[in-house]
Amino acid sequence: MERDVSAVSQKPAINQAGTEDARPVRRESEKHKGTHVPFVHKDKHPDPEWDGSEVDFSNISKRKVLRKMDIRLIPNLALLYLLSFLDRGNIGNARIQGLTEDLHLTGAQYNWCLTVFFFTYCAFEPPSNLLLKRLRPSVWLPTIMVAWGIVMTLMGTVSNYAGLLSTRIFLGIAEAGLFPGVAYFLSEWYVREEMQYRQALFFSAASVAGAFSGLLAFAIAKMDGVGGYAGWRWIFILEGLLTVVVGVLSFWTLYDFPDTASFLSIEEKAWVIHRLRYQGVSPEAKKVAQASRFQWRYVKAAFVDPQIYIGLIMYWGIVAPLYGISFFLPTIIRDLGYTASAAQLLTIPIYITAAAIAIISAYFSDRHGQRSPFILFFMGMIAVGFVIVLASTGRGVPGVVYAGVFVAVAGIYPAFPGNITWISNNLAGSYKRAAGMAIHIGAGNLAGAMASNFYRTQDAPNYYLGHSLELGFCVAGIIAAVALRIGYDRVNKRRDAKGTGEMTQEELSDLGDKSPSFRYVL
Repeated sequence: MERDVSAVSQKPAINQAGTEDARPVRRESEKHKGTHVPFVHKDKHPDPEWDGSEVDFSNISKRKVLRKMDIRLIPNLALLYLLSFLDRGNIGNARIQGLTEDLHLTGAQYNWCLTVFFFTYCAFEPPSNLLLKRLRPSVWLPTIMVAWGIVMTLMGTVSNYAGLLSTRIFLGIAEAGLFPGVAYFLSEWYVREEMQYRQALFFSAASVAGAFSGLLAFAIAKMDGVGGYAGWRWIFILEGLLTVVVGVLSFWTLYDFPDTASFLSIEEKAWVIHRLRYQGVSPEAKKVAQASRFQWRYVKAAFVDPQIYIGLIMYWGIVAPLYGISFFLPTIIRDLGYTASAAQLLTIPIYITAAAIAIISAYFSDRHGQRSPFILFFMGMIAVGFVIVLASTGRGVPGVVYAGVFVAVAGIYPAFPGNITWISNNLAGSYKRAAGMAIHIGAGNLAGAMASNFYRTQDAPNYYLGHSLELGFCVAGIIAAVALRIGYDRVNKRRDAKGTGEMTQEELSDLGDKSPSFRYVL
């Protein structure tokens, strides 16, 4: 697209990281006055090839634009994830309301119903993320949401093991695109130093879902016998129908990417796109935009990047405890001697506290521009929690066991968004990040398949094996996080010393996060 330089300020663009307030100031010549803004297409969207070099952003209010984005994006996305986590985890609530007895499931069969979800969930995450990038999120995300809501509703009508197993398989397919899709979607709106707070706001919906599921299951279980259905069936049916309704409404409430956002002005769209393209570049280096055109080699680069696989071990150290607790917390509490109703209600304070800590810690992580210190601290909390549980189990002190679980969950929920954000921050450009995050999250969720089998029926009520395995995964994750931090730091120092040499901007852009101008977040 040909640009008319005379129509805009010639002052060089500033604020590539978005650290200062800015508004693009456009000076129209008589020729262009009242017609067409040079750096946008005639459909009022910024030119994707525009590099921001012609526009001065010094008058845009960063705070105002971020507030617009937060209000319109985060609540909708959090609601979607709340329902997603509610629908995949409510089988734990249904279990203590009679699911296994009514369907005549053995302990091994119940665990298989948990496990198969993750096989399809993991397999379909990478292609789903690439589809999200190629298609409109406002169509793709509501579509898969309606699909899993229908599957969840049908789960309430199954009559045997085969039926439950089949619906869990299809639930994994339908839900696969949501979490990695939204995690990537946020990275297309916010720069690196703003990401964890938004990821935590979004992910805190999972902890709220944990609390809400206990309260909701407690209330729905009172419908036992209504319409000839057991209470546990109504848990699936009502929560599934709610998901379908919200999914249909989401076709009108979700947005796509910044260049088409109706709530942003043309100048604000341009500012958002500009700072995203130049994030992660060393201040002393050439200002190199991240590659945004699709090429298969960017996807291949994600598959062979060592940081994803080291990060994967760290991810397992968080996800294994996350799903172990999510699926079995009501059972663990019940087996401490509490009634089913009390067990449902006792999960609530755990999850509410975890959500609050996750949001507060994410705010400080973004403010200080550091990821690994916060991740390591909260993974340490997970380990301490399971040590307390193992030390007090079987000693007649259920309150102490409960306290240990409380500490572990309070570490899980802040550590999780930190992990996702750290890997997202250190992947560039756009398509490599989409593929890399899907691989990281998809393969990482295999830990959920493993954790589904940690807490065996024959190990009740102490569950020594399950708690020990969770602790082992957490320790391995801590070691991986330390290794990743050391590796990133060494690469940054090496790039600081060498510089970019004579490489062109196109060559540097092509290399993404492997570019000498790119700096990893620590």
